[in-house]
Amino acid sequence: MKKVFVEGPISPQFIAGSIAKHQSKTGIGAHNIFLGQIRADEKEGGVVTGIDYSAYPEMAEKVFHQIREAAFEKFELNCLHIYHSLGVVPTGEISLFVFVSSPHRRATFEAIEFLVEEIKAKVPVFGKELIGEKGDFVWKENKQ
Repeated sequence: MKKVFVEGPISPQFIAGSIAKHQSKTGIGAHNIFLGQIRADEKEGGVVTGIDYSAYPEMAEKVFHQIREAAFEKFELNCLHIYHSLGVVPTGEISLFVFVSSPHRRATFEAIEFLVEEIKAKVPVFGKELIGEKGDFVWKENKQ
């Protein structure tokens, strides 16, 4: 099973490096990415300053693996990569990076939507929204 979790935010350099590694794979005709970024939502008590993600990695990675395998069965994909943050991710930073590659663009569009919806619905990753300067928190609810 591929490791999914990274500590803290997912950097632009990491994303760029992942994309660059696929230039030699000449059977690929399309890539698509989804980047989940932390919003500075207004909440009771202040503005969200970040999210502190936690999970039981072994359990969550099994679910990520099942979702990944389902996507390979459902769509014509060459490559599929999923990375999710653990720990604190400040607002404006990336916490979820999903990257798919296929010979054709349609599969990448459909696969990205499928993957993100499945991840949000099924993977046991928990986020505490950090509120205001004091760092109060509220458990995050997944929304569309």
